[in-house]
Amino acid sequence: MLAAPLRWSPCLNPLTSRRLATTLLSLSLLGTPALAEAPKPLTKAQEASRAEAARLVSAFLGHTPLMTDLQSLVDEVGGRTTGSPANLRSVEWALARFREAGVDARKEAFQMPSLWLERSASATVRGAGVGYSPRIAAMPYSTATPKGGLTAPLLDIGKGTEKDFKALGEKTKGALLLVETAELKDVDGLFREYVESAELEQRAFAAGAAGVVYMGSRPNNLLYRHNVSVGARNTRPMMVMERDGALRAQRLLRAGKALTLTAELDIQSGPAYESYNVIGEIRGSTRPDEVVVMGAHLDSWDLGTGALDNGANVVALIDVARQMKRLGIKPARTLRFALWNGEEQGMYGSAGYTKTHEAELDKHVMASSFDIGCGRITGFFTGGRPELPPLVDQALEPVKGLGPFTQVDATIVGTDNYDFMLHGVPNLVANQEPALYGPNYHARSDELDKCDPQQLRLNTAITAALAYGFAQMDAKLPRQSRAQVEELLRTTDLEQQMKSFGQYEDWANGKRGRKGNAVAVPESR
Repeated sequence: MLAAPLRWSPCLNPLTSRRLATTLLSLSLLGTPALAEAPKPLTKAQEASRAEAARLVSAFLGHTPLMTDLQSLVDEVGGRTTGSPANLRSVEWALARFREAGVDARKEAFQMPSLWLERSASATVRGAGVGYSPRIAAMPYSTATPKGGLTAPLLDIGKGTEKDFKALGEKTKGALLLVETAELKDVDGLFREYVESAELEQRAFAAGAAGVVYMGSRPNNLLYRHNVSVGARNTRPMMVMERDGALRAQRLLRAGKALTLTAELDIQSGPAYESYNVIGEIRGSTRPDEVVVMGAHLDSWDLGTGALDNGANVVALIDVARQMKRLGIKPARTLRFALWNGEEQGMYGSAGYTKTHEAELDKHVMASSFDIGCGRITGFFTGGRPELPPLVDQALEPVKGLGPFTQVDATIVGTDNYDFMLHGVPNLVANQEPALYGPNYHARSDELDKCDPQQLRLNTAITAALAYGFAQMDAKLPRQSRAQVEELLRTTDLEQQMKSFGQYEDWANGKRGRKGNAVAVPESR
């Protein structure tokens, strides 16, 4: 019933099926002496694991509820900001999906530091002979305006460089600053936005600005959420204005027209509160105390319905767990399929997990995050751990026909690997082709039609191979000490990333990350 109007196939198309079939054939031939270079004899356990991996990957050749689940999550539950009624519905939705598949599931509480939800946002630009009302969206952690709105001079701050601020001088005090942005084209531009906005906002706060108004960077006047860099510590109204409306204001200002902006932001805010992660678990058969975490965040911003960010990866993890249970596959290590909340506000759900399970983290073999939409998985970021890429290659062997895969040994901040990295746990982030991710990021347009169902199914097969591979392999990397994590900060751009995302202070003051200076000792088998 769902397939026809939305034009997706319940199974893979012939080309995609051939790619998976070729992958499975190559996997089966790896053990054939005539076709392999000096093959090492496989143990019975290795042969069994290889057969199980092939069975698991082949499950995604046919119909699974993957896209039905995605439509249900995004169209029925909808946008699911942590702290909203929709988010609480998403928790129950995910628990039900796991349990219907026979997967043990539970919700785990964690604390959100504060509540932030936009009720409404509106603005009016006025000047001599000028008046219009562009659409705006409040930035997460913006303050509310007084009833009736805040009216202040609207000034053109250009791109917000140091030179731009010096040119305006004292005029910035008490003004709303209109920031010029480039149109967003790709994920690289998205990360650049985070870096530039963090620096710009510090200048604006120091200059005494009443608030910041970003020209929308998305095409077609899309509105979106972009976190204030200082998070809950923010004390000013902050907003994004639709691109055409902002360009109009910029032209008027540059023509010498004096303008004011009246912004009315109605924000529901509050103190710390309890939210929930959802954990689906398949207990290990021979090494149950060792844990592999497969993670994707369940929450989303509310303007769209969160298909790319991050519903697609949520349903992929659920489907991997579902197929493992259906096939009776019993991993050696415990697999935890973690659906995080509070990610968009600052990765608070995964941070809460590391606190709740801190005593178990020495036994966490790997924690992964899938969070870049429906683009093809091209490999993984491996967190500045050079010994990790070969293990990822090993785990992905059953799906090498869906590659090539390239591992990038770089640290990544901005998704739910982050607190595992700060706690010294080997961590991965799926690296994906941008596809439609960048322009639709946190935007009104993040809807079901932006996700390619065929590619999502292939990504799910890759995810399954990674999960099973790490659950079965003999290798286990040691957990890093705090001193070793600090060395990562010194030798990579990790510290700068943390500052751009407003996360460094909590690390520096000990609120997040591993405590103490004990040196990790390699574990032998």
